[in-house]
Amino acid sequence: MSDELRRALYSSSSLTSLDLEAFLPEINGTSEIITDAVRKSMYRKLPARAQGYSWKLVFSTSQHGFSLNSLYRKMADVDSPIMLFIQDTHQNVFGAVVSCSLRVSELYYGTGESFLFTFQPEFQSFPWTGENTFFVKGNNESLVVGGGDGNFGLWLDGDLYQGRTQPCKTFNNPQLSDTEDFIIKAVECWSFE
Repeated sequence: MSDELRRALYSSSSLTSLDLEAFLPEINGTSEIITDAVRKSMYRKLPARAQGYSWKLVFSTSQHGFSLNSLYRKMADVDSPIMLFIQDTHQNVFGAVVSCSLRVSELYYGTGESFLFTFQPEFQSFPWTGENTFFVKGNNESLVVGGGDGNFGLWLDGDLYQGRTQPCKTFNNPQLSDTEDFIIKAVECWSFE
């Protein structure tokens, strides 16, 4: 975090004079999904502990292949929140911010910093409702973000080929894509450094 941004964020003066767009994060990696508009929208919603840091590409289907196991391997040394971006074959962009790296687990993990988001038709984010703690859960066959009553806010298969999005109690989100079931065009995971 730059000294100028740190002083501005943590000083006792009003932040109204601070133009956060001047402090958009650098991105370290090549993205098929992230545009300047995406960066501006996401930056405003990130957890406080992730703001002011560069975004580092940890996993990309274009570089690392369509494999959930490869995604988990790339996350092994990551110790920061993760932004999961998905683009489907209809060009919809949506995903999740989770409070920690993605991994195989028997139980749900994560914190209330997690949220779902969509850029269809415009940027919307869906924070934790407090209804349950079904933040994120992964195994070799699938990755789930959000749940409740048999629905998943976001579900991806082990081949990162198919996905599903449904309203869920964790985030009180609508369907994130224009169809409940979708085919994945690209997946990217970004950490903060």
